[in-house]
Order: sequence, then C-alpha cells, then structure tokens
Amino acid sequence: MNKAFGCDEPKLERFVSELYAPEDEVLREIRARSVKEGLPDIQIAALDARHLEVLAAACGARKAVEIGTLGGYSGVALLRGMGPAGILHTFEIDPKHAKVAEDSFRRAGVASQARIHVGPALGELRSIEGEGPFDLCFIDADKESYADYLDWAVRNLRRGGVIIGDNAFLFGEMGEPAGPRPNPAVKSMRAFHERLARGGEFKATVIPTGEGLAVGVKI
Repeated sequence: MNKAFGCDEPKLERFVSELYAPEDEVLREIRARSVKEGLPDIQIAALDARHLEVLAAACGARKAVEIGTLGGYSGVALLRGMGPAGILHTFEIDPKHAKVAEDSFRRAGVASQARIHVGPALGELRSIEGEGPFDLCFIDADKESYADYLDWAVRNLRRGGVIIGDNAFLFGEMGEPAGPRPNPAVKSMRAFHERLARGGEFKATVIPTGEGLAVGVKI
C-alpha cells in the first residue's frame, strides 16, 4: 500500500523544525526586517530554506540563478549551500525589495557573492547568458511566467544542473480539474509541470512541502 503524499502532522513538523533548526538568527532577522520594511509576507518557509541549502550543496552548485529575490532570505540559503566560491545571480523586479535584499546579503556576510539584477527577469536574464551554463536555477516569482522561466533554464543549465520551482501547487489550483479557459497563472504552471515531468529534459519530482517544491535534474 502506497503511503500518503506529504505529511500534515503538526507534531512531526515540530520535531523536524526543532531538531534540524533550519532558521538561525541571521534568517530570522531577514524575515522580521522584510516585514518591517513593508515587503509582502511571502518569504519561503524556514524548512524550505534548508531544502534549498541542501539541494545547492548536493549538486555542487557554484553558479546559480534565482528568479524572485524579495528580501534575500532564499538567496542567503542558496549561497550557504554553495559555499564561499559560489556566485548567485538573483533577479528582482521591485527596486525596494532589491534594496532590502542587498542589506540582507551584507548582514549575512555574502554580499560579494550576490549579484542583484533589478527589472523584469525575462529581459534581464539575457544579460548573464554568457556566464553560463549554470548549476542551479531557483524560480519563485510571478506564476504567469513559470513556463518561460523553465524554457530559459533548459537552455542555460548544464547537464546535471538542478531546477527548483516554489509554489508548485499554485495554492491548491493544481489539484483542481483544468478548466476550458484557465487563467494565465494556471496555464503557465500546468505547462511548467508538463514539460518538467514529460518533456524528456529533466528527471523530476515534487517535494510535498506546504507550497510544493518542484525539483528536476537536467538530463
């Protein structure tokens, strides 16, 4: 008998959080300061930050791309997994968010490893293609563009490189039947999943976090 997908047992979540201690003082400060500065309270969860750190370390990432910087919380987690030789190109459309992230990278001691690009990612990503291929690409931005971001990653990740997409469940929308006229976010996320799962370019899965964390290795 197959076991259930994921785990929603609060006692087990508490056990893992207390034992693995994914959020230290540095990350807690970033989360609190981001809220104080008026950024939307949509940072990844503490355990998801640990997922990013471990995945970055597991694939030996040295050159990574993050689409959606916000306050720098997830970027710090990625850079921790990449080690002192890692370089992260992170893309943020909102200049205010980028300024908060800049401070976060400085306080975390990784400012020299973070390259913040401000502006619409689909346009700005072209500016770094000459530095590829990249080892890892983390997508956590506008859901309407996930399929386009994946297309960019396919072309710019090395073989064996890792793609990670947050909010893969689209706040529950992926569990609903596809309507005749899905909104742009649903349409893009379904295309993202179809290509990741069946496109032949990745060996992929979804880690059943609260938001869903899609992970694929380029083959």
